[in-house]
Amino acid sequence: MSKNVAKIANALPWIGSSNIDRLKFLLLVRMKIGILKETKTPQDNRVPLTPSQCAILKEENPDTEVVVQSCTYRCYTDDEYRYQGIEVKDDLSDCDVLLGVKEIPVEYLIPNKTYIIFSHVIKKQPHNRKLLQAVLEKNIRLIDWETLTDEKGKRLIAFGRWAGIVGAYHAIRMIGLGTKTFTIKPMSECLNFKEAQKEFKKIKFPKLKIVLTGTGRVSNGAAFLLNLVGIKKVSPYNFCYNEFEEVVYTQLTSGDMYHKEGAEKFDRNDFHQHPQEYKSNFYPFTKSAEIMINGVYWDKRLPVFFSADEMKAKDFRIEQIADITCDVAPNSSVPSTIQTSTIEKPYYGYDAQTEKVVEPFLPNVVDVMAIDNLPNELPRDASEDFGNMLMSRILPELKKPDSKIIHHATIAQYGKLNEPYLYLTDYVTGSV
Repeated sequence: MSKNVAKIANALPWIGSSNIDRLKFLLLVRMKIGILKETKTPQDNRVPLTPSQCAILKEENPDTEVVVQSCTYRCYTDDEYRYQGIEVKDDLSDCDVLLGVKEIPVEYLIPNKTYIIFSHVIKKQPHNRKLLQAVLEKNIRLIDWETLTDEKGKRLIAFGRWAGIVGAYHAIRMIGLGTKTFTIKPMSECLNFKEAQKEFKKIKFPKLKIVLTGTGRVSNGAAFLLNLVGIKKVSPYNFCYNEFEEVVYTQLTSGDMYHKEGAEKFDRNDFHQHPQEYKSNFYPFTKSAEIMINGVYWDKRLPVFFSADEMKAKDFRIEQIADITCDVAPNSSVPSTIQTSTIEKPYYGYDAQTEKVVEPFLPNVVDVMAIDNLPNELPRDASEDFGNMLMSRILPELKKPDSKIIHHATIAQYGKLNEPYLYLTDYVTGSV
């Protein structure tokens, strides 16, 4: 397809490179989609489309071709794709749109292609500056899964729900390891979520209280699991001021966690517009909860939930923290998240008095889970959900020549930053 379009563009020089994508749609030529092999270290085993989804996509869209880059470690094998009639090969240079999950090392980028990945550049992450610089140098059109949103700014596609489910499972597993009341195997050792649920019969909860932050996709995924294992949900007020003879949890909204001095009631719109004017309401929960599950996106303009000094206090009750959000200090809402952990070694201890990492599950130590790729533990379930969202919400937009959704999600194209992302100019030039 690309060669045909290039020939037409050369024959019609008035079109220009900036209109080639539009020309593809106007000429109704075929779109060739390539599923990338994940090349970032550590390796990611998720996929944007499962084998059966690729087959359905081809059947329902005769003008779309799908190929998969050969890979030995993804959650679906090459043969599973071949069984569904999908071509598997190493070279994707003849594809128009390349779909992946994680960032791509610069040396693997193919010039003049459209990439849709989690690029992790929109917050000016220092470690990905070279990636965005290379995208511009190689005339790549970069679309980020994270920036694909509807007219209200709500994300259209994400792995967040599965991050919440796996994160809550880790919180439960830490309870068992810390209290020595039960043992469940790591979720990464389960084929899928159905198999993981067989572990639930081993759980015998002691009396304790769990505080869950947030009400978004991640937090609701965590709440789903807590409900599934039979933990009772109580209101934030009852949670703080009552004791229970069973395990309970409470789920906090922004209004439960933050307040603005002088305001009679919490104003959600004002909170999102002026988060720097709010203060933390979290202190009562540090005195009443043993377990914290953090699933809320944290804006660095907001105050932290609690400080490192507050964690030293005698009435600080939290003993274990499953930090699904996994923002690492000093840019984090939870000061004990001073490093990430891994699927292979998921927990570490935090000594509040020395503010150092120690071994977990020791007396007077806060146990921490801070894995930054949680959906990798249930990659088939996570990939299937992601692929369903991709097929129903994103691919139809990708076929529109003037999709506002695609335009707003496009970080770079034609060797330049796209208008919504001009604020990244100083990031690209290295002046920040």
